[in-house]
Amino acid sequence: SGYIRIYTAKANDGMGGNMCTAVRFNASDGGMFMGRNLDWGCGYGQKPRVVPAGFPVTYRFMDDAPAAHAAIGMCVDFQNYPMFFDCGNDAGLAVAGLNFPGFAAYADAPVGGKKNVCAFEFPLWIAATFASVDEVEAALANTVIVGESAGEGLGVSYLHWIVGDASRSIVVESRADGLHVVDDPVDVLANQPSIEWHLENLRSYVTVTNDFPEPSQWRSAKLVPYAAGAGMRGIPGDSYSPSRFVKAAYLNASYPEKDSEKDNVIRMFRTLEGVAMVEGAARMGDGTFERTLYTSCFAANSGRYYWSTYEDPAIRYVSLADAAGAPIDKLYVPEPRLR
Repeated sequence: SGYIRIYTAKANDGMGGNMCTAVRFNASDGGMFMGRNLDWGCGYGQKPRVVPAGFPVTYRFMDDAPAAHAAIGMCVDFQNYPMFFDCGNDAGLAVAGLNFPGFAAYADAPVGGKKNVCAFEFPLWIAATFASVDEVEAALANTVIVGESAGEGLGVSYLHWIVGDASRSIVVESRADGLHVVDDPVDVLANQPSIEWHLENLRSYVTVTNDFPEPSQWRSAKLVPYAAGAGMRGIPGDSYSPSRFVKAAYLNASYPEKDSEKDNVIRMFRTLEGVAMVEGAARMGDGTFERTLYTSCFAANSGRYYWSTYEDPAIRYVSLADAAGAPIDKLYVPEPRLR
């Protein structure tokens, strides 16, 4: 099959893994917004960067190709190669990778007759190559994810991905039995277990509502709610992956539709704030506290990428347009502006 399971305490047993959450939604005019929390105990020197259209993208097991689309997002610059955590492109397509230890399984070597994409290449491949979720889904029908390191001394991250455009989102999971591409009707993603499990688990919350409950009569006792929020009782408030998926799905489904980019950016940051990690609330397997290092939002219509950090909650942004006229063979670091 070409697939292997790797269960080691440091790589893929689910112990102490980072806890991220991603959300996608549309504005009233149909424009897409996709964002995420990156939760971990320390940063990696990540910054927002732009990949210009025409940027020479190198692949380990595929033919190198110039980027068909410009892309922008949060990444680590590894020898002029963008190791994206999340990004969006000039066609309005976005992708984010979230930790998936204990469930992710990659091919241990290229598979003949398949398109072989390394896990670290996946976000750039998606953003530089495709214009829609439909195009991505068609390409994934003949794709395997290969567990190859980006370079000496670098490990392999065990991830799954959410890919979205203005019409819908899908979740991509490479598991021991192959590549799974699943429609995501609630447009959110957390971590393990599988996306199918998370979607099934939502049925446990079918009675939750954002409506103000009517009074209830228990024999001669009339029970009246104290205030708003009674219908939410049962929605989890902890930071466990299944709990964050449920709460993010509820908030994303309940938030009123907004018109302007400003109001939709606020919607994204407030939604992700509802599932953010606060330092001291949860230790990782190595004993360090996890926190939300940054929160991001890609606005597809404007090509802007917004973000804030744990240390500085002020929302800043950069734009695909910032790289106009820049050399196409180098990653571009735009100057951030306050929203």
